[in-house]
Amino acid sequence: MGLENRVAVVAMMIENAEAVDKINKLLHQYAQYAIGRMGVPYREKNLNVITVVLDAPDNVISALSGKLGRLDGVTSKVVYSKK
Repeated sequence: MGLENRVAVVAMMIENAEAVDKINKLLHQYAQYAIGRMGVPYREKNLNVITVVLDAPDNVISALSGKLGRLDGVTSKVVYSKK
């Protein structure tokens, strides 16, 4: 039996601008699962907020969030749909 996909939002707070290239490379690796992406720069706080909506198996979502969260200056959290 195959893994069932879930819809989830990966939210990132980026406090280190040097991490942006690494984030984009990771998101490109998982592009097949991405439904959409939104980025908001908050210049006054030197902070960037990125959200990515995914339709993927749990293990894929967790792997991406974990890799993002291990980057210096990046916090990543996931919110899953109940369906």
